[in-house]
Amino acid sequence: MQLKHSRSPKRIGERQAAAGFTLVEVLVALIIIAVGMLGLAKIQALAYASTGIAGTQSLAALEASSLVSAMRANRNYWSTVANNFSYVNPTGGTPTSTDGTLTNTYICTVVTGTNAPCTPPQLAAHDLAVWTNALNQVLPRSTATISCATSASCSITIAWVENNVSVNTQTQGSTALQQQSYTVFVVP
Repeated sequence: MQLKHSRSPKRIGERQAAAGFTLVEVLVALIIIAVGMLGLAKIQALAYASTGIAGTQSLAALEASSLVSAMRANRNYWSTVANNFSYVNPTGGTPTSTDGTLTNTYICTVVTGTNAPCTPPQLAAHDLAVWTNALNQVLPRSTATISCATSASCSITIAWVENNVSVNTQTQGSTALQQQSYTVFVVP
């Protein structure tokens, strides 16, 4: 004797419904995945831009430490500057200083220098000219300021403009450019 299983119509319909995904379910899943991928792309773009900003800040720190080294090498000048000394090299402008020697151009290299050997103020002017040229090449729209309240305490401030990086338009602010600065204090 052979037994036959009878299938009820209700059971057959349940099996067909549970057998696969509907097209609507697949579309909803794809939309969720697409939104997640867009979020990951935005985070990656923000990380890439932040790496560029960190690189610019590192360049500013290296340039400031370069000038600190030059100031310490020429202590005969920098340890005797007048109180309230200032030197400003504006973006694309002519430098100004409370010491007029620093705004002149001197070539102090031993081999080709027309002023070799230079006096300490001439050497300081030469060092500043070389330094500001290097600074303008590595930092966009940079401004350099050296201030010495006394001959024993000076500060170097480097300011530049860089693109603002934001996650969304609400955190971006009113402009896409942002002023950045780096300050180091030195005792020559």
